[in-house]
Amino acid sequence: MGIPLIAIIGPTASGKSDLSLCLALQFQGEVVNCDSIQIYKFLEIGTSKVPREEQCGIPHHLMDLFDPNQRFTAGQYMFEGRKVLNEIKSRGSLPLVVGGTGLYLRALLNGLFEGPAQSESLRARLQKRKVSHLHQLLKKVDRDSAQRISPRDQPKIIRALEVFFLTSKTLSSHFETPTQKLEDFQPIKVGLNPPRDKLYDRIEERVDHMFSVGLIEEVKSILNKGFSSNCKPLQSIGYAQSVSFLKGIMSLSEAITSTKQATRKYAKRQLTWFRKESEVTWFNGFGHEEKIRNQIKDHLREFV
Repeated sequence: MGIPLIAIIGPTASGKSDLSLCLALQFQGEVVNCDSIQIYKFLEIGTSKVPREEQCGIPHHLMDLFDPNQRFTAGQYMFEGRKVLNEIKSRGSLPLVVGGTGLYLRALLNGLFEGPAQSESLRARLQKRKVSHLHQLLKKVDRDSAQRISPRDQPKIIRALEVFFLTSKTLSSHFETPTQKLEDFQPIKVGLNPPRDKLYDRIEERVDHMFSVGLIEEVKSILNKGFSSNCKPLQSIGYAQSVSFLKGIMSLSEAITSTKQATRKYAKRQLTWFRKESEVTWFNGFGHEEKIRNQIKDHLREFV
């Protein structure tokens, strides 16, 4: 069966980080980040990283690994994540995998399929189309992937279309067949599913807070270090809007409103992805709520 591995999943702003600190203190755990943007250095406010002084001395892994202009893939995450899991196991600690990037979690636990090599000619044709047209095309050939991928994420949309046209199978169907399943660990998946209206209220509060404590200044600092605004992490939610504000494309109020709208849509996509995840025990509340924490602790005691 292997040693327990706790995976805490759920939409953005559902309290995953709060819950992970509570469980790590209770069960002698170490946190393994599973958020694709927290991998990068210098992006603190917009990714809601737990500040070091608030980590309660709990080791946090796979954060601040790369500069914003460096490429990082799900395959790299699988390799680095499995290495960290084995290190945690050697110390006799409990690994807590925490974050909202469903593809990274799936890669860590199940591995990745052997995808076709990139086709430069096909990619060149697809890149000539507007990203909105590409997303509509993806909806026609692979509705599952279209629901999970942001309509603005051109690289992921193109990859999903490329896989379909080169293999005649959808990207989502490829992922249904694990190729390199994680061994020596027993995954126990805990999902946070707060009421939708309360989640949206919390998202709005979080976005207001991010901008009030210096998200724009954080983006300015990153650009002043010489990084391009076209870097992938600076195209993520909150950062893209901040760049648009700095370029004079959006007013501050428009940037805040756009960030709130995009975050709500992202939360919906996350839930769509995670509801297809197998063997998840869902809890209908936030990770900071005492009642929910106690329910989850009781649930985990039979495994840990």
